Amino acid sequence: MYSKCSDLASARNVYDEMVMRNVVCWSTMISAYCRCFRVMEAMSLLKEMWVIGFELNASTFVSVIAACTNLRRGLSMHCCVFKLGLQHCEIPLANSVVNMYVKFGLIDDARSIFDTMDERSILSWTTIIGGYVSVGNVGEAFNLFNRMRQMGCVNQDMVPFVKIILGCVKSGNLLLASSVHSLVLKSGFHGKALIDNSVLNMYSKCSDIVSARRVFEMVDEKCIFLWTSMIAANTQHGYPAEALDLFKSLLRTDLKPNEATIASILSACADLGSLSIENEIEHYVKLNGLASNQQVQTSLIHMYCKCGRIDKAEEVFAGVLHKDLAIWSSMINGYVIHGMGNEALKLFHRMQITKPCSLDHVVFTSILLACSHSGLVEDGLKYFKSMKDDYRIEPGIEHYTCLVDLLGRAGHFDLALKTIQEMPLQVQAQVWAPLLSSCRKHRNIELGEYVAKKLLDLNPGNTSSYVLMANIYTSAGKWKEAAKTRSMMRNKGSVKEPGWSQIEINGSVHVFMAGDRSHHRSASIYEKLNELNTKLKEAGYVAETDMVVHDLENEDKEESMKVHSERLAVAWGLIGTEPGTTLTIIKNLQTCGDCHSFLKFTSKVTGRHLIVRDGQRFHHFLLGSCSCKDFW
Repeated sequence: MYSKCSDLASARNVYDEMVMRNVVCWSTMISAYCRCFRVMEAMSLLKEMWVIGFELNASTFVSVIAACTNLRRGLSMHCCVFKLGLQHCEIPLANSVVNMYVKFGLIDDARSIFDTMDERSILSWTTIIGGYVSVGNVGEAFNLFNRMRQMGCVNQDMVPFVKIILGCVKSGNLLLASSVHSLVLKSGFHGKALIDNSVLNMYSKCSDIVSARRVFEMVDEKCIFLWTSMIAANTQHGYPAEALDLFKSLLRTDLKPNEATIASILSACADLGSLSIENEIEHYVKLNGLASNQQVQTSLIHMYCKCGRIDKAEEVFAGVLHKDLAIWSSMINGYVIHGMGNEALKLFHRMQITKPCSLDHVVFTSILLACSHSGLVEDGLKYFKSMKDDYRIEPGIEHYTCLVDLLGRAGHFDLALKTIQEMPLQVQAQVWAPLLSSCRKHRNIELGEYVAKKLLDLNPGNTSSYVLMANIYTSAGKWKEAAKTRSMMRNKGSVKEPGWSQIEINGSVHVFMAGDRSHHRSASIYEKLNELNTKLKEAGYVAETDMVVHDLENEDKEESMKVHSERLAVAWGLIGTEPGTTLTIIKNLQTCGDCHSFLKFTSKVTGRHLIVRDGQRFHHFLLGSCSCKDFW
C-alpha cells in the first residue's frame, strides 16, 4: 500500500519491523524499489534473499527485469531465470523477458523467447508485434498480427490494433491503412478515443487528409486530443486556413485547447502569415496563461518569424528563462529565413557558451543554411566538419543539400561537383537540384545542362528541373532551347505552379496572380502601378529583362514584368494604407531578379518598409536596399 502511494520510506520501515518474512514480503519490497526506479536496491534485496536460502519464484523476477534500464543487468537477470528453470513457468515472467529484449532493440532474442512459450497472452503478442514495429519490420508485425487473429486472441483487446496502426504510420502504406481501419470497424472499436485518434493520425501520415477528416467527423464525442490531431494534420499537409477554421470551431465547444493544440494552430498561423490572426492567437495565449509554456513559446517564435515579426520573436526568446535546444534552434532558424546569417551564427556561439547542450542535426541544418544564404563559405565548411568530427552527428540529406547549395551559390562549382562525388550514393540523387539553381544564378549553361540531365534521368516528372533549365537558356538568349525544354515539360504532363502574392490590409487578405484584373479596385491598382513605375524610372530603376521567358523586344519584356503578382500587391498596399505603414507580402515562389530590383527602388521612392516572404526566405526592403544584400 505504501509503495503504491509512492511512500517508499514507510514501506521499508514496515518491512524492516517484520520479525518473520516470507517470499511474498521480499517480492513486495523488491517490487516497491522497482516501482520507484531504484533497481540497484531491488537487485541487492534479491541477492540477499537468495543468499539466505529463500526459494525464488517467477513473480520475484518480473518487476526487476521490467525495471532494468541497463542491458547488462537485464541479461544477468535473464541468466538467473534460466539457471533456476523459471523461464517457462509463468507467462508474466516470459512476457517480462520478451519486453526487456524489445526495449533494447534485440528483436531476434525477443522472438526466440516468444517462440519457446507454451502459452501466450494478449500481452505476449502485443509486445512482440510492437517490437517488430519499433525496429521497422512492419511486414513481420503484420504476419504476427494475422496469426494472432487466426487464433482468436485479438477480439476483446484494442492494444494490438494500436500497435498495428503505428506500423501503418511507419510504412505510409495507404492500402494497408484502409484495411486496418476496416478491421477496426468490424471489431467494434470505433468510438474508442485512443483508436479513433490513432486511426486519424494513421491516415494523416499516409497523406490521406480526406479520410482523416471523415474519421474525425464520424466521432460524436470528440476529445481534445482528436481535435488537436485534426488541426495538426491540416497544418502539416498545407491547409492552414482549414486548421484555423477547426480551431475556431473548437473554441465554440466546452473543451479547452491544450499546449499541443496551441502549438499546432500557431504553426498554421505561421504558414498563413496573417498579422491579424497572429494578434488574435497571441491574445488567446496570454489570456489562458499559456505564454510561459516552452512548447508554446517555441511555436510563438516560429510564428512571429514566419509572419515577418523578427522583433516580436526576439522578445519571446529573451523572456524564456530556461531555454532548451528547441527554443535556441527556433530563434536561430528565424534569423536564417530573414537573411540574418551573422546574427544566427552569433546566437549559435552564445548558445554554446551559455548552455552547452547536446546539439542535434536540426540546429546544424539552420547553421549551414545561414552560411549558404549569407555567402559564408569558409564558415559553412568549418561547421560541416565540426558537426561530423566534434559532435559525431552523421550528415543527412538536408546537410549535404545545404553544403552543395553553399558552394553553388558562391560559384565554387568544381568543389561542389567534387563534394557530390564524395557523398554516399543514396544521397547524391537528391543534391543536384540546388546545384542546378546555382547554375541559373551564375548562368553556367554547360554545367546546367549536365546537372539537368542528371536530375531528369532520376526524376522525369520533376517540373522545377525543366523550369530552371528553361530559365538558364532564357538568360543566355537561347530561345529555341528554352522553348524546347518547356515543350518537353508539357509533353510529360508537368505544369508549372502558378505564382501568386497576397497582402493583408485591415484584416482582409487580397491575393493577386500575374496580370490579375479580378480585383474590384483593379483600375485604381494599375493606375497606381503606372504612377509608381514612372517614379522608379526617374530614380534610376532599369528593368532586368534577361530572365523573361519569351523571345520579345525589350519594351515588350518590360511590359510583361510590370504586372508580376507582387507588384500588384504593393500597388494595392500603397492605396489601402496610410503613408509610412509597413507592407508585408507573401509569395509562393521565389522573387525574380527584376522584381527584387523593383521592390528596392519602391522602398526608396515611397519611404515604405516592404517585407516580402517568398518561397525561400524573407526580404526586408528599406530605403533602397534589401536585408539579403542581393545574395539569395
